[in-house]
Amino acid sequence: MKIAYFDCFAGASGDMILGALIDAGLDIRILKSRLQKLPLKGWDIRSTKVQKNGITGTKFEVVIPHEHRHRHLADIVSLIDRSGLSAGVKNLSKRIFTRLAEAEAKVHRTSLEAIHFHEVGAVDAIVDVVGACVAVEMLEIGEIRASRLNVGSGFVECDHGTFPVPAPATAELLRAIPTFSSGIEAELVTPTGAAVLSTLAKEFGPMPVLRTTAVGYGAGSRDLAVPNLLRVFVGESGGEACEDTVQLIETNIDDMNPQFYEHAMDLLFAAGARDVYFTPVIMKKNRPGILLSVVATPDRVDALSALVLRETTTLGVRISEMKKRMVVERHLVEVQTAWGNVRIKVREGVSGKSISPEYDDCRRIARENNLPIGTVFDAVKKAAESRLVFNAE
Repeated sequence: MKIAYFDCFAGASGDMILGALIDAGLDIRILKSRLQKLPLKGWDIRSTKVQKNGITGTKFEVVIPHEHRHRHLADIVSLIDRSGLSAGVKNLSKRIFTRLAEAEAKVHRTSLEAIHFHEVGAVDAIVDVVGACVAVEMLEIGEIRASRLNVGSGFVECDHGTFPVPAPATAELLRAIPTFSSGIEAELVTPTGAAVLSTLAKEFGPMPVLRTTAVGYGAGSRDLAVPNLLRVFVGESGGEACEDTVQLIETNIDDMNPQFYEHAMDLLFAAGARDVYFTPVIMKKNRPGILLSVVATPDRVDALSALVLRETTTLGVRISEMKKRMVVERHLVEVQTAWGNVRIKVREGVSGKSISPEYDDCRRIARENNLPIGTVFDAVKKAAESRLVFNAE
């Protein structure tokens, strides 16, 4: 499987993401031809080679006359739906803008319908977001991962006024994602960059095991104390079992409403847990209880431990390191079916490939159409096998 890993030592923005992918081999002429399927006029794109602190990268730019127009989420969704882009690009693009609108609505204490985008509703931001989704499709990237994000510090001027860095919408988008500031007084992560990476990246942390085939550098506009570049590594993960290191967070609970366990599990998965499970146990004085276990990468242990302490009745957690874990690669793809797009989990191991429809999608379809879930599962799997390159070995 092809993976793109973004190394965000100087943050990330929409133009830096595309600049890095172009630098790694994306053909800007084909990118432009596909973006011309958007019902937008009066724009162009270009890329130039620049140097940042002695490192050469690609500066991507959207060339347009100055635009004052503000767009609502419904305007942008309609624009994307009316385009001639692929279903996959449309879905990814709409997910990014919806996530951005949700963050803005929360910050401004209003509804999604009332949100009107300022900077990120302009043509250049739309081209950046949709362009990133087109690039993923063009490069046939199966999975995106990223490092923790350097957000910068200080203040930034926006349409609404002077905001602290990271800007409120950016901070909301980056909740549960590892961030840091190296002390540079600049906005290093823009709302567009945060929306794209927080939507598309599977996880944020150390670089995975990767057979690198290309490295690209996307340049930002400013000159900083560090190279103002976003680096991307593109390569193959293989398919063989890989080793990684995880930690185990555990606690015993005997006084919590059982209805709350599902809520806690959902929050832990959303915050980056690799696995969450509950085991019935007998505690002291023969009291029945639950052992809550959370498997986490080292960079997520503190945040997940704090979440367990907040969302359960426990008074403490135990943390232990699991010295070695063997895992096989797996990723999600979307497949068109009679009920619309359905997510398919593709497992790539030492014995070949296998696929499995996502349970949540099948359950939703079964409920909406009053069908047995087994019927839906079998039909989706058959559709996936006919549309995916699938070689069971």
